[in-house]
Amino acid sequence: MTPDTHQLERELDTLLARTEPKKVVVLTGAGISAESGIPTFRGPEGYWTVGAREYHPQELATLQAFNRMPREVWHWYLYRRGICRAAEPNPAHFALVELERALGDRFTLITQNVDGL
Repeated sequence: MTPDTHQLERELDTLLARTEPKKVVVLTGAGISAESGIPTFRGPEGYWTVGAREYHPQELATLQAFNRMPREVWHWYLYRRGICRAAEPNPAHFALVELERALGDRFTLITQNVDGL
């Protein structure tokens, strides 16, 4: 664990000791993995931009696009997959693991991420 993770653990312990929550729900999105080097979807280096420079990304992410131009669609998805496979968890991911360990069944994580972190 990194020093940042230890600080997060101490803060979490303090918070849990004070509040004794019945249930904790955490919502995450692309931003949690940005520190791990995974682009968010928007912005100059986002997934909707990189790997889709000649096509509108929302067009690439459809069955119709795959049927019309499977090579380009595969290229875009394999680019994304390669970045995710090379990524390592960051302190925020470790903090969520610790939160789940501390709360057990009282913890729920809802994410739209597919990076496996």
